[in-house]
Amino acid sequence: MKESITGGIFLTAIFLSFLFFASQSAAIEITNPLDYTTFDQLIKAIIVFLRNLALVVTALVIVLSGFYFVTAAGDPAKVTKAKQMILYALIGLAIVLAAEGIVALIGKVIKGK
Repeated sequence: MKESITGGIFLTAIFLSFLFFASQSAAIEITNPLDYTTFDQLIKAIIVFLRNLALVVTALVIVLSGFYFVTAAGDPAKVTKAKQMILYALIGLAIVLAAEGIVALIGKVIKGK
């Protein structure tokens, strides 16, 4: 019982001190940490970032699959794996590059413009 009364007094003191400091301070202004003011700008920035990342990753995957192709030593399974890696990397890149168009299309459908 004594502990709950002590805890209540402690919480009341914290609350009152918060009110005192809040009333003494000037108006708090929270600035936007992002450079984008609209949701459309944010989505476009995310798509551009992902597109640039996909370009880098695709290049690395193609180089890696080339390494697999060279080190396959005629093994048909390894050659097939290297070809599939290139194919999947290019399909993924095509999807990422088409994302801007898809988002623009969805935006036009939603906005009705």
